[in-house]
Amino acid sequence: MLVNNFLLLGAVLFCIGVYGVIARKNAVMVLMSIELILNSVNLNLLAFNQLWAKDNPGHVDGNTFALYIIAIAAAEVGVGLAMVLLIFRNRKSISLDELSEMKG
Repeated sequence: MLVNNFLLLGAVLFCIGVYGVIARKNAVMVLMSIELILNSVNLNLLAFNQLWAKDNPGHVDGNTFALYIIAIAAAEVGVGLAMVLLIFRNRKSISLDELSEMKG
């Protein structure tokens, strides 16, 4: 397959993730949209690494950055879900509209 196909898929996934962050009211859906954005970035990094690895054998910068992003995404899920659980425990809802009432 061509690299263009992977880049197009990454762009589509990124746009769906941005739409999910902007349009959703549910905190869990926003976290899932952020994960979709991070996975689209991983897809683009790996596609560009595959493109440039033909000229530079042993060039694995894209793979390294993708592993870092996977680790950051795992940490984001842990912290984000812990925050959602605490908010649900206190408010009995995970709607993001109700969180604006917490401002001082």
